[in-house]
Amino acid sequence: MKIEKDRVVRFHYTVSEVGKEPIESSKDREPLAILFGHGNIIPGLEKAMEDKEAGATFGVDVASADAYGERREGLTQRVPKKHFGKEKLAPGAQVVLQTNFGARAVTVQKVGMSVVDVDLNHPMAGKDLHFDVEIIDVREASEEEVQHGHVHGDGGHQH
Repeated sequence: MKIEKDRVVRFHYTVSEVGKEPIESSKDREPLAILFGHGNIIPGLEKAMEDKEAGATFGVDVASADAYGERREGLTQRVPKKHFGKEKLAPGAQVVLQTNFGARAVTVQKVGMSVVDVDLNHPMAGKDLHFDVEIIDVREASEEEVQHGHVHGDGGHQH
């Protein structure tokens, strides 16, 4: 079965900056499960997966514009320290901050007595990435999965 819109794809990946050592891999855990064609992964990787089948392995370079976007200078914010709870904060640390729009990965720039300056760019913004991918399986999505926009059950969301 080919990968196309409204199909569930389970896959392993290893990601690195182009020409550098791997940053992250799913090989030591369950494969990632996504509902294809619903924006659940970066656009460049989704495009590279289209029409592949279970058992396919491939590598693909994804330009930053098709990954986490270009880095935007001045995209910083000063946040009251209380919003970080008991988290150890130091410049350069990457933390997840709860916002009105959900969880957001930020990078700490400066820690003051009562406020923290953070960079709101995604930590991978501005980076060209290389993915090594192994497609584990492909199946039709259920009606409920399509309506909800994500995978349910094995490797997916539990309600």
